Amino acid sequence: MTEQILEMKGIHKYFPGVHALNDCHFELGAGEVHALIGENGAGKSTLMKILSGVYTKDEGLILLDGEEINIGSTLEAQHLGISIIHQEINLMQDLTVAENIYIGREFLKGFVLNQNEQDRRTNELLDSLHLSDIRANTKVSTLTVAKQQMVEIAKALSFQNTRILIMDEPTAALTESEIEDLFSFIRMLKAKRVGIVYISHRMEELKVICDRVTVMRDGQYVGTRDMADVSISEIIQMMVGRVIYTEPKTSSAVQLDAPVVLEVKNLNSRDVKNVSFQLHKGEILGLAGLMGAGRTETARLICGADPMDSGEIYIKRKKAAIRTPYDAVQEGIGYLSEDRKLFGLCLGLSVGDNIALPNLETHRRGFVIDDAKIRRTADKYIRKIGIKTPGFYTPARSLSGGNQQKVVLAKWLERDCDILIFDEPTRGIDVGAKSEIYKLMQELVKNGKSIIMISSEMPELLRMSDRIVVMCEGRATGELSIEEATQENIMELATKTMEGEMK
Repeated sequence: MTEQILEMKGIHKYFPGVHALNDCHFELGAGEVHALIGENGAGKSTLMKILSGVYTKDEGLILLDGEEINIGSTLEAQHLGISIIHQEINLMQDLTVAENIYIGREFLKGFVLNQNEQDRRTNELLDSLHLSDIRANTKVSTLTVAKQQMVEIAKALSFQNTRILIMDEPTAALTESEIEDLFSFIRMLKAKRVGIVYISHRMEELKVICDRVTVMRDGQYVGTRDMADVSISEIIQMMVGRVIYTEPKTSSAVQLDAPVVLEVKNLNSRDVKNVSFQLHKGEILGLAGLMGAGRTETARLICGADPMDSGEIYIKRKKAAIRTPYDAVQEGIGYLSEDRKLFGLCLGLSVGDNIALPNLETHRRGFVIDDAKIRRTADKYIRKIGIKTPGFYTPARSLSGGNQQKVVLAKWLERDCDILIFDEPTRGIDVGAKSEIYKLMQELVKNGKSIIMISSEMPELLRMSDRIVVMCEGRATGELSIEEATQENIMELATKTMEGEMK
């Protein structure tokens, strides 16, 4: 029988207007990978923030090795051997990798920083995680989202006394090979009897790496099962209380003569090489490719977020001069960034203010902002797309990741953009919320909107897309109708480098 190192009993947590956790329970054994899952807003991240010292519990007991403990801060949690990898990246962009990993624990020689030793220890840690392409002196702002996620993991594992490691959506931005490297490291930690709490919305991962699963719903404990004895469909039913079907699309409903609403010709920049494609009215166009393929970079060129070296953009057959995000918004283009925290939201502003930001001209009386109209608009989308929040006044930073994504979506729905670019729209979002967003996307295209969807999840692309453009190393390497799109065909094009073509 696995030695139990952690038990959380009857945990309650209150926020203004919200009973976030109601009599929650969780157990963890030494050398166990225990999945903690639930829809966004279910309370799983809040429960783990209590364990890691970010929040304090209002009621309940936490036992470590059978002894009651009270965790008052993240520092206390770290001293107890509890580390957490948060869902949202919390690195300091202007510091190096080494400085981020060892901040507050710098290697000193007397009163002077021993930079060489700190860099050496950092590189050793990165090499042990098979991250030799990231170096200690690399500035974090130059790394992709996926690489920054790996730095977060390295930081959590840099504490030598780690007994409990909490991973909150650790693979959300990782490639398949990076996930395999992570799983190999998790198995090594299991062998060293480290207990791992694994929070993920990717159901297929749970069967691969987890021993048990605990499900939460609406801030309450639902149940715990041995992973070997439960099916994915049973887990989903426990999470959402209903069955969710995710079948791939077999044919496109887009008319052959549907008008072209967006055309890009020969887009070029540092990371994009001669990319061209069309988007039709009422179409969902998938952009597929491995990490670093240039999909996000292409989207940012279309939205004016990055400078273009050359190329042309046409909106409804008319050439558009898009040099800034404002130009793109004026042309009817809305962009949901893959990094909602950095580019999608003003975290210090309320839900209502975030929804109103791209639409201020319609939310004012003369030169004065109409707060009552902002409230009515926010309340409409809170109900329409199910944003879990105490109210429109709640700061965006206090919402779960999935609900933050819904706020980003709401602001572009209110803008009524004809063209929407969804960059990893369901990253870090549970299966229930995914289903809701899929239905909303389908409703949008039925109403004549057009969507470009960037996704790293093959099942998502195959379920939602009418057509798929595949990219590799900044180039568009092929285009597939949904009838001819398979995972094998997509992967063949996604690995079709220029070197491969020359061979």
